[in-house]
Amino acid sequence: MYELIKTEGMAKRGRLTTVHGTVETPLFMNVGTCAAIKGAVATSDLYEIGTQVELSNTYHLHVRPGDRLIHDLGGLHKFMNWNKPILTDSGGFQVFSLAGLRKIKEEGVTFQSHVDGRKIFMGPEESMQIQSNLGSTIAMAFDECPSARAERKYVEDSVARTTRWLERCKKEMDRLNSLEDTVNPHQMLFGINQGAVFDDIRIDHAKRIREMDLDGYAIGGLAVGETHEEMYHVIEETSPYLPQDKPTYLMGVGTPANILEAVDRGVDFFDCVYPSRNGRHGHVYTGKGKINLFNQKYERDMRPIEEGCGCPACKMYSRAYIRHLLKAKEMLGMRLCVLHNLYFYNHLMEEIRDALDAGNFKNYKKDKLYAMQEYDREKDA
Repeated sequence: MYELIKTEGMAKRGRLTTVHGTVETPLFMNVGTCAAIKGAVATSDLYEIGTQVELSNTYHLHVRPGDRLIHDLGGLHKFMNWNKPILTDSGGFQVFSLAGLRKIKEEGVTFQSHVDGRKIFMGPEESMQIQSNLGSTIAMAFDECPSARAERKYVEDSVARTTRWLERCKKEMDRLNSLEDTVNPHQMLFGINQGAVFDDIRIDHAKRIREMDLDGYAIGGLAVGETHEEMYHVIEETSPYLPQDKPTYLMGVGTPANILEAVDRGVDFFDCVYPSRNGRHGHVYTGKGKINLFNQKYERDMRPIEEGCGCPACKMYSRAYIRHLLKAKEMLGMRLCVLHNLYFYNHLMEEIRDALDAGNFKNYKKDKLYAMQEYDREKDA
């Protein structure tokens, strides 16, 4: 159940209650593709850095170790020892990213495994069955993610098919939740809005899928080739047509600035690989922007990554030491950077919620965006 606590303009402050606990929104979901966050981050770390929701990948877990195995071992929560909510994506984005290895039909998609090359078929029913085996808190509907630059006719046909797939997902989810041996009989289903950068297709699709009374709604197919300005425009045009009394999830986005702009346009769920990916390469986030710890200027810098930060890296170690670890290719360096970045994102969302609670989000956003440009102006990132 989602409770809309208050709004400021289009920005939403909410609370989602699930079978695996209650979460406060806006929130950022930490991405653990294969049931672990890259960078040697343990489940115990996720609790320490304030993670509310962990996100895992349906396709990757289906390929390895296998969703049936995870089902037999008690589900994904038990498998990875995590008792808070988990969202699993549908595998639909892999349909987009494996474009050269796929064949799309009405029934679903046939594509090759990136692990061993074997053929895999996935349609709405298969995606729901895999996610039911995983037992995630929130399952995503199976969709196609067309390129932002796809031609209008292709996008129209793709979105119509995604709508038909959503109807099949909902029917199959209802069936699976009623089975005696299902891992999580309270599994939620989020639908996905598509339409590339065509306002009218996005809006028509939002109107259509909101009638299905799902547990939440995502805006998909962004950050796949369009400009930031185009992305913000799509969000601004689309989100008013999605239910305000349900979570709105912007998939795969983005930078701290992207998050601030999207919250201002009505989004309250986010995920992105940026914090962990950038951390593994020594790029860390601060309230003044992103810095590259490989830069020689940090060789003798005994300050933490960010003064006042409560993450495990900043409480214990200096920029100079972490830079040394990175240069020496010691895994601890990568791990500390990833932990800092994930903490930074989770803490950013906490600040956003506090600003919304205080009715001061507009000013907070303006000040935050200005402050985060400081290192960009120095060309340090």
